[in-house]
Amino acid sequence: MSNQATVQSNPPVSTGTSEEFPQPVHPVDDVVAVRNRRTWRLIGVSIVGILIRAMVIVVELLAVVFLGSSTLLADALASSTDILATLVIIGAIKLAERPPDDDHPFGHGRYEPLAGWQLGVLMVALGSGFFIWQFISVAQHGGAKSFDFWAVLIPLVAAGFLEATYQLVYWYGRREHSSALIAEAYHYRIDAVTSLLAALSLTLAVMLPQFGDVIDHLGAMLLGAIMVGLGVLACRENLDQLMDRVPDDTHFDSVRDAAMRVEGVLEVEKVRIQHAGPDAHVDIDIEVDPELTVEAAHRISQFVRAEIQSNWPKVREVVVHIEPYYPGDH
Repeated sequence: MSNQATVQSNPPVSTGTSEEFPQPVHPVDDVVAVRNRRTWRLIGVSIVGILIRAMVIVVELLAVVFLGSSTLLADALASSTDILATLVIIGAIKLAERPPDDDHPFGHGRYEPLAGWQLGVLMVALGSGFFIWQFISVAQHGGAKSFDFWAVLIPLVAAGFLEATYQLVYWYGRREHSSALIAEAYHYRIDAVTSLLAALSLTLAVMLPQFGDVIDHLGAMLLGAIMVGLGVLACRENLDQLMDRVPDDTHFDSVRDAAMRVEGVLEVEKVRIQHAGPDAHVDIDIEVDPELTVEAAHRISQFVRAEIQSNWPKVREVVVHIEPYYPGDH
């Protein structure tokens, strides 16, 4: 999401005073338009996922009616819950784009990681529930149960579609720095893996019909355990943003480079970055000529803000601290 365009105008560096207060310097690109395009890309990817998942659910439920497979039923129910989760993600993405207000001066970006964390918790709860349910079922029942071999093709094809959707959603989540969408991608990976497990269970049941019922329930138990594990990963991914974990070094390098491109900036002393869903907040200390007037130094800070936002439109706010530059003090 970087934009290589730079601010063309140079800030004043004279020490003279001016009666007119300098006007704010805005980024050369329309940051709002960039952010809106991001929102609609995320929503579009989510809708594609809903359509694919709905198709899989319909086919699997039809198979459940004719085959009575517990593994396929668990797979279809998990996918149905995931559609609801995707709708929650879409709502969170829209809420996170709301501008700052008096009660939320830093914006509403945390809606995204909050929704992603809740989805992770939901995955853990569902996985635990499936595991316990199937454990009780396998303890109470068991015995012969036969399946037709053609039934194995249903979860295999579903796994292929769901894995492709996972790759698409995960790629967009990483590209757009959306922890909520990444959590949603994990749901697709779960669905793909569980569909493969369903195929494996049905294959074994076809080969060993005398143990078909037990194998069917054991497959559903394994499905539940995997859901718990990936749910924990999704929770961790989103807690990093909710707890303000430091992002990777590439973002710090990008901010430093953008600031140093502005004429009058002699050194960047410190950079702090806070991620919150679609937003990033930057706090930066720059060093300038100590002989500059307050007005000239302030003007430089405005150019720094504009350059950082043009280079990284995810940044909603930049706080620039001015420090005097003295050679050899680092």
